[in-house]
Amino acid sequence: MRLAELSERSGVPIPTIKYYLRERLLPPGRRINARQSEYDEGHLRRLRLVRALIQVGRMPVATAREVLAAVADGDLGPHSRLGAAVWAIPDGPESGEDDPAAETARRAADDLLEQLGWTFGREAGARSPAYRMMVSGIATMVRLGYPCDVGQLLPYGRSAAELAVTDLDLVERYEPGEGQVEAAVALTVLYEPVLLGLRRLAQAEESNRRFG
Repeated sequence: MRLAELSERSGVPIPTIKYYLRERLLPPGRRINARQSEYDEGHLRRLRLVRALIQVGRMPVATAREVLAAVADGDLGPHSRLGAAVWAIPDGPESGEDDPAAETARRAADDLLEQLGWTFGREAGARSPAYRMMVSGIATMVRLGYPCDVGQLLPYGRSAAELAVTDLDLVERYEPGEGQVEAAVALTVLYEPVLLGLRRLAQAEESNRRFG
């Protein structure tokens, strides 16, 4: 297909596609003549992945390029490829190393992961953005005096484990490789406001059942 068709089928404007080509996020097409190139379904799949990383996942171009390199690395398995993409999604602010509440939060987080039996999360520890995000949230509760011991957090962890099964079942419906990485990033970002909305609606239902 020509560039115009690639743009039409992907929903990405031509100037944006040209920018992705210049930044080496999209491989060059097959040269037809001095001024035109031809693109195929592989370019369309890559363009969808790039859009998921940058537009949905809000990744800087340099970070997206690193994720694409991991996706193309034949020595990495599916777990590492998906992890490279999801870990690159920007998160909120983190607690400082010298924050006393952060140390309490790290101990609570480690105890929680041990109780849940999440060995990968425990081994990854602070290398994981999700771990650091959780520690930051727990540290805020510590500073404000809200309950956040392991007993309080454990039901949330168990619910998250059930959600993870649903998430990965959905990701596995997509084509292995770029298709699954695109799905993992897009669905992680796009489902988070849905999950937040469902949680608040469920709270309203439970409140009405108890107090209404």
